[in-house]
Amino acid sequence: MVAVSERQAPPQAPAPTELWSGRPLLSLSLASMMEHVQAHAGAVYLMAPDEPVLEMAVMAGLPRAFVAPWERIGLSAPIPVSEAVREGRLVWVGGEEDMARHYPRIAMVLPYAFSLAALPLATADATYGAVFVTWPGTHPPALSDHEREHLTRACRLLAARLERAARENRPPLHEPDLLAVPEPDVASTLGSVEAARMVARLPYGLVSLDLHGQVVFANAVAARLLGAGADELIGTRLWASVPWLNDPVYEDRYRAALISQQPTSFVALRPPGDWLSFRLFPSMTGLTVCIGKARAVAEMEQRTPRDEKPSRLVTISQVLSLSGALTEAVGVQDVVQLVADEVCPAVGSQGVVILGSQAGRLHVLGQRGYPNPRAVDQFDDAPLMKRTPGAHVLRTGVPAFFDSRQQLEHLYPGRYETPDGFAAWAFLPLIASGRPVGTCVLAYAQPHVFPASERAVLTSLGGLIAQALERARLYDAKHQLAHGLQAALLPHSLVRLPGIEAAARYLPATQGMEIGGDFYDLVPTRPFPAAVIGDVQGHNVTAAGLMGQIRTGVRAFTTGGQPPEEVMSSTNRLVIDLGAELFASCLYLRLDPAREQAVMARAGHPPPLLRRPDGRVRVLDLAGGPLLGIDATATYPRTEVGLTRGSLLALYTDGLIEAPGVDIEDALADLSGLLAAAGDQPLELLADEVVRHCVASHERADDVAVLLLRAQSEG
Repeated sequence: MVAVSERQAPPQAPAPTELWSGRPLLSLSLASMMEHVQAHAGAVYLMAPDEPVLEMAVMAGLPRAFVAPWERIGLSAPIPVSEAVREGRLVWVGGEEDMARHYPRIAMVLPYAFSLAALPLATADATYGAVFVTWPGTHPPALSDHEREHLTRACRLLAARLERAARENRPPLHEPDLLAVPEPDVASTLGSVEAARMVARLPYGLVSLDLHGQVVFANAVAARLLGAGADELIGTRLWASVPWLNDPVYEDRYRAALISQQPTSFVALRPPGDWLSFRLFPSMTGLTVCIGKARAVAEMEQRTPRDEKPSRLVTISQVLSLSGALTEAVGVQDVVQLVADEVCPAVGSQGVVILGSQAGRLHVLGQRGYPNPRAVDQFDDAPLMKRTPGAHVLRTGVPAFFDSRQQLEHLYPGRYETPDGFAAWAFLPLIASGRPVGTCVLAYAQPHVFPASERAVLTSLGGLIAQALERARLYDAKHQLAHGLQAALLPHSLVRLPGIEAAARYLPATQGMEIGGDFYDLVPTRPFPAAVIGDVQGHNVTAAGLMGQIRTGVRAFTTGGQPPEEVMSSTNRLVIDLGAELFASCLYLRLDPAREQAVMARAGHPPPLLRRPDGRVRVLDLAGGPLLGIDATATYPRTEVGLTRGSLLALYTDGLIEAPGVDIEDALADLSGLLAAAGDQPLELLADEVVRHCVASHERADDVAVLLLRAQSEG
């Protein structure tokens, strides 16, 4: 399969609402096309007006509900019909494994045995849409020359007719989907008296379903076995009208039979203890279901351990659950954990290793279930050109399955000498956006045979894991960059100020990128050192960058000898001049331990708390101005506060006291009580206790900064 190219979208065709009138052009063309190549289903898509989107116009051979997720698809989507239009060529998918390898999203929703061909409807001047047709799973893996030539010729002819209709500005007809109808002679036979007698004499139940899964016939034996009257069944779906058949697994078997056109079967428990066997025989017109007692199956089920895995590897409901779980993964370790928690139990494996590629080598990104860490080390730092299954799978994009250790050692002798306690492996290439990103190794405790259907499901799961891993690695890279930036902008340690003991703490938010604009600093200027704490709006790299600029500006203005109110005004103008479109709160203090006072200026920042040497704590009601970055003419009045020896100032950002459902006054009261009971314990211990008991210590929507300052006692 050719990788998706980055070609420009084809020229837009005229809107389908302006095309043709008269005979149902699309339906007749599709029916003729399917008949000549003996396809059993297909659809015609037309370009949507004024947007790069394909819209399904006609579906044939199967209910449209089977392909509901793809009734309207973008030209850039990783879908065969979109790729056919983008690249202007026939796209062939030869079966389950081919579909799982190249189109994992489709394979996860339709994990059945069928082949598909998609072709563009295009002339030299414009592209009008696309066509796809499907064959049962018995179709050869390659498209024959006759099929290829006929499909290409038929699509060119249909495109020419669409072009002519567009040129003549003929409006379209609404064309209904084509569902096969029973042959007249068969219908008349079923309605005859002799046919009814024949069916009545059969010892097993017979039910006929149309292509929509609705019951059109049920004999008396079937009605008795199902526990419902024949009249109650007619016109309903079995899994809707029979409560104990209301399970996605049974509906999945009906879809599998129709799409693959191959007989299938399942057993179901009719309460309280009767097992029934269902055999489904598909055709182009629907399904015949044979129902009978399954005593042998029931006895086998009674002997089967309760924890044995189900007969089907992954059901549709599990697929949806797995897809949803993988979309929730944020970082790489989240992906590893979700694969271990969700994917491994679903497919029956007991261990997993996720390998990533970097600089031409494989690296272990994470593992679960391996009791011997040395066994995992065998995968790490392996060159991609080395002959190992993990590297080979990543280079070729083709999965590898080993039913036993003997099979693995036969193909790769001496590669994995350290025992790992496993006996079978599936090596899945992780391909995202056409680019290899790693390998997923699923390990099984016992020898394990991988049939074709299971290989297809595992391969398509690899596609979903790859997409989650690619997103997670991008997030981790951004996360690491952001934290590196923030760590570089915050002080690595607090400078020692004469007459002042200081301690600080910073906690990132637990939501988003865990980065924000909270900052603090001590400036050792003479004769009056300064302290500052602030909070830039936002939790991203932009906020962290502005935080660094504000901190640098405050230092520069302080070193220049400006008083607190002018430092705040100058910083406000700086934020506005930078044009960051973000606001910031700030609290600035000029400290004078010798005079036992502090001079403060405040810009929309939470008020500090002052603990007197006698243990009394009060919230300082400081005058202040608006947030930095709002008004270039704003002023920030100064306030003088007494700071006797042994007094403690607690400066903090709003993340310390704000949390959903918590009253700020109550939070301030709790913080005051904590400071009042602190006594003379070292500030480092007190800082730990403050952040540990803050109202948002576990789930923080905002980051938290705390700066504690204590005027030192004499001596």
